[in-house]
Amino acid sequence: MVLAILTAALALQPYRVRLETTKGSMVIEVVPRWAPRAAERFRELVRIGYYYDDSRFFRVTSRWAQFGISGNPALAKKWRGATFADEDPGDRSSNLRGSVAFAFAVPHGRSTQVFINLADNRRLDAEGFVPFGRVVEGMEAADALYGGYGESSGGGIRGGKQQPLFDGGNVWLDAHFPSLDSLLRALILP
Repeated sequence: MVLAILTAALALQPYRVRLETTKGSMVIEVVPRWAPRAAERFRELVRIGYYYDDSRFFRVTSRWAQFGISGNPALAKKWRGATFADEDPGDRSSNLRGSVAFAFAVPHGRSTQVFINLADNRRLDAEGFVPFGRVVEGMEAADALYGGYGESSGGGIRGGKQQPLFDGGNVWLDAHFPSLDSLLRALILP
């Protein structure tokens, strides 16, 4: 009983993740009370190195930088349908510059794709995009990510243009969009 209570309390404690990218490092502080399901999924995916190690920032605009489709097509396909439920109403944050949230196309459809808000995107709050963390170090690295391809190198989930990323992974992206920046490694900090 005591162990269960301690485990639950620890799950709600903020934690930090360092993203090592081709533009430098950034640190995301994850705040589980904002979005507990998203915080737990992000922790799981970082812990196993699944989508984030050696992946591409495939959608970079003036408003956001999106990542989370594995460069390995077998892994991308395996996790594509591993969705999790939307967050319950509660102590939410807003999609302000530097906040981080999961992307989705349909309700209860979040799986692995994450975006960093590069601008004030509070309008996304009403659409159900719930930030689970914020960049607390290295926002200049996020700002420096290559955005010359905009939506053409995969776009958002709702755009319906991501199939080549799932089928071809990094090989396809590197052949067609060679200037994309990479997320080299994601690591939970002690």
